[in-house]
Amino acid sequence: MSGVSLTDGFMAFSAELTGFSVFELRATGEAEAYLDAALRVAGQEMLQALLDAHRNLDAAGKQREDQIRRDILGDPRLGPVARNIIKMWFSGVWYELPESWISAYAAEANNTTFSVRPSSYPEGLLWKTIGASPPGARAPGYGSWAEAPLIPDPDQGFTLLKVRE
Repeated sequence: MSGVSLTDGFMAFSAELTGFSVFELRATGEAEAYLDAALRVAGQEMLQALLDAHRNLDAAGKQREDQIRRDILGDPRLGPVARNIIKMWFSGVWYELPESWISAYAAEANNTTFSVRPSSYPEGLLWKTIGASPPGARAPGYGSWAEAPLIPDPDQGFTLLKVRE
């Protein structure tokens, strides 16, 4: 990524595909741990290819979303890693890559499902997205149970790239 560090590329990719800003992602305290997890499993060459593909996108708006779906998420090599990174930001878990992907692209030896680190669960974007506290990890506050979680309505403009208003 000429002129762009691996960390900056990872954060730009993560921000666009989660719908959260780089600032919000860094505020979780998990950015370095998530980058390290992706590197340990997928390897630097694979991650670099994914981030280069993201950096080289040239469309905007709906066309950009279509390009991401086709050229990254729909790509047999890049898609599984990209989807895992998105899931990791929301859940704090790296999910084992599919066996078919392993056979074709030889992931690193650490290809298992694992919680990235103890703080990853309560910092998962899932909780921020629905406006709830992670069960068993944080005291939700008196009376918080009286309010239903804020779950985005897909029929009200929920898209791949923007999960909240």
